[in-house]
Amino acid sequence: MTDPAETRTPLSPTPRSSLTRSKERGATDRAALDAVLDAGLLCHLGVVLGNSPVVIPTTYGRDGDTLYLHGSTGAGNLRAALRGEVSVSVTHVDGLVYARSAMHFSMNYRSAVIHARPVEVTDPETRMHALRVIVEHLAPGSWDAVRRPNKKEMAATMVLAVDLTEASVKMRAGGPRDDESDIETGGVWAGVLPIRQVFDPAVSSADLEPGIEIPEHVRARCAEPVAVR
Repeated sequence: MTDPAETRTPLSPTPRSSLTRSKERGATDRAALDAVLDAGLLCHLGVVLGNSPVVIPTTYGRDGDTLYLHGSTGAGNLRAALRGEVSVSVTHVDGLVYARSAMHFSMNYRSAVIHARPVEVTDPETRMHALRVIVEHLAPGSWDAVRRPNKKEMAATMVLAVDLTEASVKMRAGGPRDDESDIETGGVWAGVLPIRQVFDPAVSSADLEPGIEIPEHVRARCAEPVAVR
């Protein structure tokens, strides 16, 4: 779900979205933010609930300059999100970096942090669109294959829109940054242990009626070929 580059809103270098440490790892290209968000499945929503900070893991979907979140209308954390500023973060761990010195162990990662004041989505068409965006982000190809939410389900669901204008992106890649003295001393292995996320073969529901095959949009995401049921 990306937009032509000319229609994107650039990242806003505000005091709270500007990196203060390891600035060389920062990415200022808006496309970098989109890539981190689009590759993720889970975000962490930080809110203040009852005078205490709370971080909630939740699903999301991006459409252009807007990140959509959803949950129950009775969820206190979503209500709290509407009363002030929030922070939303998404992180991918791409590898563990082994160094020759304990102080130089690290991770290769891609991360994004968004600062915004969410707004509740109340327009019926936009609410339905937002839920479609979230479903298609998590499970591409599923929205048109399943039943749409009904009025009762929609009435019990709150949808929030988070503007992506104010955000920061930080990344690390490559091997260890060891001190020259440790490299010269030698005798210790150093390198990267890559990490990747894969989907195992799909498992059909136990109550699935005979003859229903695993759909192609599900099988296509699996790391190994899946026998069609």
